Amino acid sequence: MRVPDQHESTNCRAVADVLARVGDKWTVMVVAFLSGGPMRFNELRRTIGGISQRMLTLTLRGLERDGLVTRTVTPSIPPRVDYELTELGRTLIATLRELSEWAIRNRLQVEEARRRFDGRDAPQPAGAPTASTPAELADRVAASPPTR
Repeated sequence: MRVPDQHESTNCRAVADVLARVGDKWTVMVVAFLSGGPMRFNELRRTIGGISQRMLTLTLRGLERDGLVTRTVTPSIPPRVDYELTELGRTLIATLRELSEWAIRNRLQVEEARRRFDGRDAPQPAGAPTASTPAELADRVAASPPTR
């Protein structure tokens, strides 16, 4: 077995770090809505639905820290705060779109794989066949000796 070199290890950590940021469901939603242009905090919160003020704040701060979003405060009463994707943030839109399309296209296959996986760990009644699909069950029955 080959031991990864330091460069590969550093790259893996960098990829994992970025995936942790952009793989978060709230991040995906914020980037998706900001892809249409700048939005105010409360507008984002209403549009996303289900996100708490605290979680939206943390998500926007993380995106700003990573250089994906800019925050612009306009002095007024009350202060106006707008969020917008940076040039770097806009490069993420196509990648997230492709990933979203892949997830939608393959959702049923993933769900079926999960059912098969979860079913194999379920306790089986004594003497029950352990086939996970009707085809496997039919093959097992066909291969068993005839009963008298």
